[in-house]
Amino acid sequence: MAQLRDEKSLGDLFSDLAQDTSSLVRQEVQLAKAELTQSATEIGKAIGFMVVAGAIAYAGFLAILAAIILGLWKVGLEGWVAALIVGLVVIAISFILIQRARAMLTASNLAPSKTVESLKEDTEWVKEQMP
Repeated sequence: MAQLRDEKSLGDLFSDLAQDTSSLVRQEVQLAKAELTQSATEIGKAIGFMVVAGAIAYAGFLAILAAIILGLWKVGLEGWVAALIVGLVVIAISFILIQRARAMLTASNLAPSKTVESLKEDTEWVKEQMP
């Protein structure tokens, strides 16, 4: 292989370097797209959990309001106690979902770290290829 390198002209070597660099850039762009798509998917899931948690919290709020209304209307009857228990359970579930969604968003890394590392390696490779 060293013999082939010696036989090529400087122009051929630069042409090969330009082609290889162009190929690397295309591959890096593809890698960046893949990483960003993965990050967007994770964020989308977390947002979905937040939407569900919000809907559940709203249902809990309505149940607590119903419990208050029933409690004021029929003080001491079992109907409002049941509604209050249901409302508290619904709110507890929504709290768990919100905490999970927050953890997912915190764990998400939006920076394309693999692409950055690969670009550093490519830079070193290009430097080594220079005569």
